[in-house]
Amino acid sequence: MNTPEPAVPENLAERLADAGRELLAAAAGLDEAAVTAPSVLPGWNRAFVLAHVEGVARAMARQLEYAAQGGTIEFYDDGFDGRNRDIERRAQRPVDEQLRSLTEAVEAVVARFAALQGSGWDARIAYRNGTVRDGGLALWRELVIHASDLDTGRTSLDWDNTFCHYLFGFLAARIPDGTALKLQPLGEQPRTLSSGPGTPARTVVVTGLLQDIAAWLAGRKPLGGLNATAAADGIALPELLPWPAAVPPRA
Repeated sequence: MNTPEPAVPENLAERLADAGRELLAAAAGLDEAAVTAPSVLPGWNRAFVLAHVEGVARAMARQLEYAAQGGTIEFYDDGFDGRNRDIERRAQRPVDEQLRSLTEAVEAVVARFAALQGSGWDARIAYRNGTVRDGGLALWRELVIHASDLDTGRTSLDWDNTFCHYLFGFLAARIPDGTALKLQPLGEQPRTLSSGPGTPARTVVVTGLLQDIAAWLAGRKPLGGLNATAAADGIALPELLPWPAAVPPRA
């Protein structure tokens, strides 16, 4: 069983606009004390989350700029190392400057996606050696997930059903070889995922709210709790593989 293709929403530009507004609303009102408080993302304070989202927005806007000219460019200058340096640098700025720069970056990249027409979505970009549409999906993930990471009122329970179902496909890559996950969101039809070749040696059934299952797959704490069983016995949720990174660390 192979990794399924994630379900791509038809109205991606509109979803990006909504996600951008929600991210900026979640960040609005942070002061110097609040921005240095821990986020939901382990090891990251809110300033680091904001700095990361701004970096992604600026990098993705550059991908679209080059794609429109028929070219490609590395996602981050100096790859993963450059990404980390920029996060460190941006996170040290005064909060007003951080929020102003974040707003500028998010609004600019959302506007670029909104202006796309027809084949513009299929232009090649360097990010994941994919297309502009792949870049839009990546930005959608970043905006929605990190808005809840800020821990300012928005949570994973606010993720809409379309986004959660999309994450199931994208994050199937985190399922270890030899394991299949039978996901049973409450009130919905079950869905079985696996990522490795061949027939899985075991199937783990995960039951709970759709949003909680998606949050767990995304490495976040399920707020309502999940139940896992294998061969009808209750077990701990299985360990997942790392997030499918687009810019891997250098060896």
